[in-house]
This record gives sequence, C-alpha cells and structure tokens, in this order.
Amino acid sequence: MSWDRVYSFAGNIVAPATALSTLLFYFGYVSTRAQYLYFGLDVDTIGLSTQAFVMRSPQPLLVPLLVLFLLVAGGIAVSRWLGPRLTGHTGAALVLGTTIVGVGLLVLFAYPAIGRWTYYPLVTPVLLALGAGITAYVMGVRRGPVRLRVALWLTVAAAVFWTNATLAQWSGAGLGQEQASRLNELPRVVLDTRERLYLRNADVSEAVLQPEEGQTFRYRYRGLRLLVQNGDKMFLVPCTERVDPCPYHPGSATLVVRFSDSTRVQFLSP
Repeated sequence: MSWDRVYSFAGNIVAPATALSTLLFYFGYVSTRAQYLYFGLDVDTIGLSTQAFVMRSPQPLLVPLLVLFLLVAGGIAVSRWLGPRLTGHTGAALVLGTTIVGVGLLVLFAYPAIGRWTYYPLVTPVLLALGAGITAYVMGVRRGPVRLRVALWLTVAAAVFWTNATLAQWSGAGLGQEQASRLNELPRVVLDTRERLYLRNADVSEAVLQPEEGQTFRYRYRGLRLLVQNGDKMFLVPCTERVDPCPYHPGSATLVVRFSDSTRVQFLSP
C-alpha cells in the first residue's frame, strides 16, 4: 500500500473543496458560538447562514494556520538535516515519541480528574500530535509497517484538528470579551414600541411618548446597542450612554427584537 493509493482513496471519498468548506464552517461556528455565548446568546438562535460562518472562520484560523505552516516547514528542514544522521540511531527517538504519546494518552484518560484544567483541551492534543508525529517519522526512517504509519499520521491530523478547534473557541471567547468591554463602539439603537417592555436594567431608559394624531407608538427606549442582526431579528444589549467606555455586565439580558409594525427602530452612530 503506497502513499499515492492512500491519497487517491481519500480524494475519491471527499472532494477537497467540500472538505475545505466544511472545515471553515466548523471553525467559524465554534468561534462564533463562543463569542456570543459570552452574552448569554446561543448562536443557533441568531440563525446565521453557512456562508456567514465561513466568512467568520479566518479570525480564529489565521494565527494557528501560520504557526502550523511554519512548524511543517521547520519539520521538513529538520528532517532533511536529521534524516541521514538518524539512520541506525532511531532507538532513542522512538522511545521519546512513544513516551510522549503515552503521556498524552494518560492525560486524555485522566479527563474526569483534570478535565476542568484550563489548558487541558490544548495540552492533550499537542502531546498526542507531537508524540505521534515523532513516532511516525521514526517508523518511516525504519521502513516500518505502512498501516501503522498511516494510523499515526491520522492521529496527528485528528490532534491538530482538536488543537485548532480549541484555539477557535478561545479566539471566539476572547473576541466576545473584547467586544463586551467596548460596547460604546456598537451602533446605538432607539427603540419605539406600542407596548411596555418592562426592562429591568438601569442602563436602559424608558420614556412615555405623548399621544398625537397618527402616533401609534407609546414607549421609547434608549441605552441599547446593536450586537448582531440577521434577517428581521436584532439582538440588542444594554449600554448606558452616560459611561464611556461602556462595559458589559455579565448576567445582563440580551433583547431580541423583530422588525414589525409593532416596533420602530432608529440607528445612531456610536
């Protein structure tokens, strides 16, 4: 079984373009979900399209991909320099690789005990990828079984995928925290409604509109910012106009408003 046959078999199962689009969608979804979860908002409630998630994927993928490409380039350079010198002295490298894999597996199965450790979802796949990569490389120098090498490289690929997913989640959470610390940069919203909303938030002010001929709206709300909009749905967060910058208070409610005859919306510059 040669590598050419492996690539041909994989190419016949999944079209490269489809696989790339699926990966971009996944990482964009993971990042966006973590971003809006900071505001207590499930990303599925927003209803973003597949294209929207794909367009959001460069944010969490740019740095990890740059690091990955540099590591691959460095690994190729090291292998060309080390390969001729490693022949006949692969024992220590093989022990090192299998040891790192063993440590990674111990950390993996120790999830019930250390799963709450902040860096668990990053350290575990990095150990598995590093150990499996070293072991697979040494097995290649030794002309070891092809199936074993394929399994090891698949382990590396799965671990890299896990690492990128973790980084995408952290990137989304960091983006949400940064956005929450500068809500004053979001567009201001003045919301008129026919019925009282009973909003219990000190940052949002309510004013009763004077009845006039043709006036159907009775209440006006200020102190809201547009977090995200999709279709006819707006997701608004409270942000007092008296504080600059306006921080987000964890636990504050996110208001969902639809464009309809019962609402009137004015957008103002930040």
